Amino acid sequence: MDQAHTMRAILQPRYGTSETLVLGHTAIPTAGPGQILVQVRGAGISRGTIHLLTGLPRVMRPFTGLRTPRRRIPGLDVTGDIVAMGKGVTEFHVEQRVFGIAKGSLAEYAIADAKSLAPAPTGLDDAHVAVLAESGLTALQSLDAARVEPGTRLLIIGASGGVGSYAVALAAARGAEVTAVCSSAKAEAVTSWGAKHVINYQREDYTTTQHKYDAILDIAGGTPLPQLRRILADDGTAVFVGNETGGPWTGGFEKSFLNAARMIPKRQRYAVVTARTRREELERLADIIERHHIVPHIHRTYPLDSVPEALDELQSGGVCGKIAITI
Repeated sequence: MDQAHTMRAILQPRYGTSETLVLGHTAIPTAGPGQILVQVRGAGISRGTIHLLTGLPRVMRPFTGLRTPRRRIPGLDVTGDIVAMGKGVTEFHVEQRVFGIAKGSLAEYAIADAKSLAPAPTGLDDAHVAVLAESGLTALQSLDAARVEPGTRLLIIGASGGVGSYAVALAAARGAEVTAVCSSAKAEAVTSWGAKHVINYQREDYTTTQHKYDAILDIAGGTPLPQLRRILADDGTAVFVGNETGGPWTGGFEKSFLNAARMIPKRQRYAVVTARTRREELERLADIIERHHIVPHIHRTYPLDSVPEALDELQSGGVCGKIAITI
């Protein structure tokens, strides 16, 4: 292989744990029609990265590869500089700094669909921009689904994680009254992001409060629907943002659709959010980040060759905010 046309990358030959990942060399990809080649400055890891690593839940394998991953290089979140553009891409220019979602961002170069990138927000370094797109978009669209506006009494369950950290900051920027559920060790950080109230789930059952919320974001917690409805206002909205409590086949996602069906005859609303990656949404997110001077919370930054260790730390449950990978 011609060394001049190769790059360093994290390679994933099969589904498994972080031990299956190796740092190696592979060919620099070529941008096809509607695609952009990005020289990666930074990348992010998330629960989505872990799902693609493990191949779980198995219901997603028809799309990711039945026996082995279709993508040899993992990674989604990206920021970097445009090196080349495929046919039909006219809205960007070479050397422009961008961010968004790429195919295989844990490498020195990555391919992204043009519609999945936007100009990077100013005022943030590469590490902070690198962790913005996936979790930031999920949080933004969850707040939209919950109809959060100034004065909304909002409860965020799982407020200290990647999506939760953005949800707190973006909701506070909208003028919502945010109550965050997290551990005591992360309470100070969550308060600094804009939470007005913090509930320590280790000492207090947030589902037994007499307080009613206009909206609830349940992030990866799988709180039973009757308990959510008990603390939700009569015309309130509960938003389901993923589930890490299910089994290996469906991951518990079927619960969200059953809950939505149960809520059809009720005044209370129930919404299921799966983040959409569109340039317009990325641009909206970047604009909010710039106008409100929001700085993503980075728990730790790792170099490319330490991606396995970074994924292990993310799975440990002790991460507050996001983990960034520098290239």
